[in-house]
Amino acid sequence: MKNTFQYGQQHLTASIALSISKGEILGVLSDETKEKIRTSASAVEKIVANGKPVYGINTGFGPLCTTMISPDQTRKLQENILKSHAVGVGEPIPIDVSKVMLILKIHALAKGFSGIQEDTLDRMLWHIQHDAIPVVPKQGSVGASGDLAPLSHLFLPLIGLGRVHYKGEIIPTSKLFKEYQLEPIHLGPKEGLALINGTQFIAAFGVKVLERFYNILAHADITGAMMLEGLLGSVKPFSAELHQLRPYAGNQHVAQTILNLLHESEIVHSHATCARVQDPYSLRCMPQVHGASRNAWLHLKQTLEIEINSVTDNPVVFDENHTISGGNFHGQPIAMPLDYACLAASEIGNISDRRIYLSLEGDTPGVPKLLLKETGLNSGFMIPQYTTAALASENKGLCFPSSADSIPTSLGQEDHVSMGSIGARKALQVIENVEKILGVELFCAAQAVDFHSPLKSGKIMTALYDHVRTKIKHVTEDQIMYEDMETAISIIQSGELLTLAREVADKEGLQLETGWSKEFDRF
Repeated sequence: MKNTFQYGQQHLTASIALSISKGEILGVLSDETKEKIRTSASAVEKIVANGKPVYGINTGFGPLCTTMISPDQTRKLQENILKSHAVGVGEPIPIDVSKVMLILKIHALAKGFSGIQEDTLDRMLWHIQHDAIPVVPKQGSVGASGDLAPLSHLFLPLIGLGRVHYKGEIIPTSKLFKEYQLEPIHLGPKEGLALINGTQFIAAFGVKVLERFYNILAHADITGAMMLEGLLGSVKPFSAELHQLRPYAGNQHVAQTILNLLHESEIVHSHATCARVQDPYSLRCMPQVHGASRNAWLHLKQTLEIEINSVTDNPVVFDENHTISGGNFHGQPIAMPLDYACLAASEIGNISDRRIYLSLEGDTPGVPKLLLKETGLNSGFMIPQYTTAALASENKGLCFPSSADSIPTSLGQEDHVSMGSIGARKALQVIENVEKILGVELFCAAQAVDFHSPLKSGKIMTALYDHVRTKIKHVTEDQIMYEDMETAISIIQSGELLTLAREVADKEGLQLETGWSKEFDRF
């Protein structure tokens, strides 16, 4: 039997949201939550009956907030807002992001401050359980007054409109309804506004950013450690006593992680008494650079966890006599951390590219220039670094903070917006580029380590190196490179090296976790 999560009641995390989206956990509404939902919906009905103007319930929207709507038209108003605000353009966002949007929205609405009907939430749950996920275009939200356009597309299927991803196809909602003999939901007062006000587009992308950012941080330490061995770098800069003098959590975690990975490495011990005084920054400063990016990840995790457990629509209904039209839908609280995370992810790719370049210079004893013994006729690994340079440069261009911009909308009523939706999409794009850079670093690092044979690393890194070599062979002359590069990138994206490192550590009784792992390993 599946574990369950009680929407609107239990504390949601990014990992739980992802588990629900993958079908590993079943999201449900408890009896207690259903009662709160019914109470809130009843309060909205009483407001309509009383005739007192309350924004979005019996008034128009945005600059039309002073236009009263008659009681018999309040339901039509809610359908109209879904239709008129579904103006997104561009390709559909990934299906898993759309599904997380649904999950986050159900959780927010189920807290009982939105006036949503129980039947509406039940239909949203039905879409998740039947894997009929609404199609949401990627462009069109300015990240304030809620993610209006994408959320409108997300909920068009409730009223029988829009399109859904279903059984590997994109089909009209009408076709889905015909197959299951479903009827459209008839939205009550306030429901349309409750559905489209909120930050669930930004937050859903934030959940994916958190997941994939975590993966590149973990693998940057692995590829960095392998490159350190390949280039005969010193482990002294990772000493605990050094980092205790500047005790950032991320820095200390990275330093200890790399020491754990290189524990009992023959390659490291082979040059313990060499005359080289210090390494270039891309090797020596991994704790400071990787660590700073980990601190940014931690900040995003903490912020996002507040966001996905919040009520972010408008107005907020406390009871029939107490409603507040505020600004909880404004994306700024998570837009800025996402811009920070975008920059932090880019820096992981930037320093990785520098290590790749360093590996080609031929300054490491035993490691030939361009990572190939015979060059001239052969270009060796010269050109893969062109690719990482291009990716790193592309990322730098994507690092301009979206939240630094604002364009007034809604005839000036919404005169400051967060652009967090753009920042969230951009952060994920940067992370995808960094996955590719780290794949190339893994490709080059394994090649560099080859030249130190028969010396071996410690048990963890030897297992990781051997795993790579089961999929990518040593290069002896010019060949098609992109196939091996794609394989290396897929190794990074899959997370398999991190899984293997943990398995080896457990089996051999070795230390892989650090005193900061609980902070950096849970999301």
